[in-house]
Amino acid sequence: MRFSLIVLPALAVLVAGSAWAAAKPPTKPVPAAFFSGRWYEIARTPNSGQRNCQAPTTSFTAQGMNFRVRQVCHRGSPRGAEKVFSTKGRILPGGQNNRFTMSFLGGLKKQEYWILDSAADDSWGIMATPGGNYVWLLSRTPDLPAATKAVAIERVKALGYQKLEYPEHPA
Repeated sequence: MRFSLIVLPALAVLVAGSAWAAAKPPTKPVPAAFFSGRWYEIARTPNSGQRNCQAPTTSFTAQGMNFRVRQVCHRGSPRGAEKVFSTKGRILPGGQNNRFTMSFLGGLKKQEYWILDSAADDSWGIMATPGGNYVWLLSRTPDLPAATKAVAIERVKALGYQKLEYPEHPA
């Protein structure tokens, strides 16, 4: 679910603080289309890699089981200076497209991510690190309707993630 969004959160994982209880392994299948197109970050656990990051997006370009990622974060405000990070990832075999890895630092570091839940219409998804340190609520649009957002946030909290922050997106 994005991801990052994925890349900046991945950097946060590299400098992770104390761990929460491990996330429950994903069981719900995820369509391969999850790894194509743009995702907007709606909520996340606070992390140093995304401090002061507003209007974060992650764009996936699928290439079979592999994909390319371009993540954009705006510093300080939704229209602030862009910080762009590009990397690549791979859907892990033997699953239901709900586990994947991303490479960082020129391939020296890999981080696994899990898609823990998603909407029936795949309009939003919940992505987390296996250790339970970080979670992100991603949406295909910059905002979700209030009722949908409330349901998605409740699902994030039911997974054990209570402390969340909500980045701003341009109006």
